[in-house]
Amino acid sequence: MSECLSTLAAKPTLRVAGLMSGTSADGIDAAIVEIGRRGVRVLAFDMFPYPPSVRRRIFALFDPRRARVDDLCHLNFLLGEFFADALTRLAKKHGLPLSSIDAIGSHGQTVCHLPRGRRFRGRVFKSTLQIGEPAVIAERTGVTTIADFRTRDIAAGGEGAPLVPFADHFLFRHKTRNRSLQNIGGIANLTYLPAACSVTDVIAFDTGPGNMMMDRATFLLTRGRQTYDVGGKLAARGRVIQPLLAELMRHKFLSRRPPKTTGREEFGVQFTDAFCARAKRKGIAPPDILATLTAFTAGSIANAHRRYLPGPVDEVILCGGGARNRTLVAMLEKELHPARVLPMDAFGINADAKEAISFAILAYATIRGMANNVPSATGAARAVVLGKIVRGTC
Repeated sequence: MSECLSTLAAKPTLRVAGLMSGTSADGIDAAIVEIGRRGVRVLAFDMFPYPPSVRRRIFALFDPRRARVDDLCHLNFLLGEFFADALTRLAKKHGLPLSSIDAIGSHGQTVCHLPRGRRFRGRVFKSTLQIGEPAVIAERTGVTTIADFRTRDIAAGGEGAPLVPFADHFLFRHKTRNRSLQNIGGIANLTYLPAACSVTDVIAFDTGPGNMMMDRATFLLTRGRQTYDVGGKLAARGRVIQPLLAELMRHKFLSRRPPKTTGREEFGVQFTDAFCARAKRKGIAPPDILATLTAFTAGSIANAHRRYLPGPVDEVILCGGGARNRTLVAMLEKELHPARVLPMDAFGINADAKEAISFAILAYATIRGMANNVPSATGAARAVVLGKIVRGTC
C-alpha cells in the first residue's frame, strides 16, 4: 500500500463520500459521512438528476439492439464528470471542503450485469460492467476514489451482488431482533440479519423487480407525462387483476434459490412492454395494469421472505425510492404481517440516502484493508477486498 493510503488507513475516523446511480438511472445519489469507532454520522446528502438527454443515452446502453461501443466509451467518461460534479456541488452546498474528504466510494452506473454467465469453450464466465470513470472523479476532486466494487467478487466466483449487506450489517444488526432490510430501487433486494449475527450469518439476495416495471409502465400509460407513480397514486385508483398477477408470479426468477441477482436483462423494458401490450389487448385499464405490477413487486418481496429465510422476521426496514410509494407499502404491510414494516427514516437514516451511504462504508472498508463482500450473499468462494483504488492528490 502506498504511503498515502497507509496514512488514510491509520486515521481513527474517515470522512468518506458515497456516489450511487441505480438501475432506474434517474440521477446520482451523493452522501458525505464520517465513519469511526462510534459508527456512521451523515454530514450531507442530495440527489442530482441526470439531464433527460443523458438519461435517454444511458437507457440506450441498456438495450443490446441499440447500444454502440463508441457511446459506451463516451458515456463512461461523461458520467465520471457528472459524478465528480455531484460531489463538488454537495460539498459546496454544505460548506465541506473537498480537501476534507478522505476517500470516495463510487458504484458507478451499471449498464450490463450477467451474473449467470455465458459459456465459452466449455466454461461459464460471469461478468458485469459499471461506467462512470473513477479516474475522472479522482482527477476532478483530488480525492482518492474507490470504484468497480462488483468485479472482484465476480472474479472470486460470486455474482457481484448484492453488495450492500456488508453495510447493512455494519448499520443495523441488533442483539435481540431478527431484521430484514428491504431495498426497493429499480430492483428489490433484501438483507436478513438474524439477532446478534456476525457478518457470516447474513443472508442477502435480489427478490425481483422493485420500481423498474412500475416506472416503465407509468411512462407508457401516461404517454411520457410521468416517469414514476408518485406516492403510488395511480396504482391506488386501480384494482389488482389476479390472473395477470398469477402469471407474473410464475416468473422463473422467483423460484430460483439464493444466492441470486437480477436486473434489466430479466425485468426491464422488453419484459415490461410485452406485459403491458398483452394487458391492453385484453382491455385492462391503465390503473389496473399499474396496480397489478405494484402487487407483483409486493408479492415477489413477500415470496422471498416466506420461501428463502430460515426464520421469522420481527422488523422489515424499507429503503429506496419504493419506500415512498404508499400503495406499495400498504401491500407489503398486509403481505408481511405480523412483521413490523418500518421506514428507514425511523432509524435516523434517510431511506433515499441508504445506498450512497453503503458505498461510502464499502470504500471505508477497502481503505482499511477489510474484506467487504459477503460470500453467503454473493456466492463467492471467499471473502475479498472489493474495489479498484485511484489515488487522489496526497
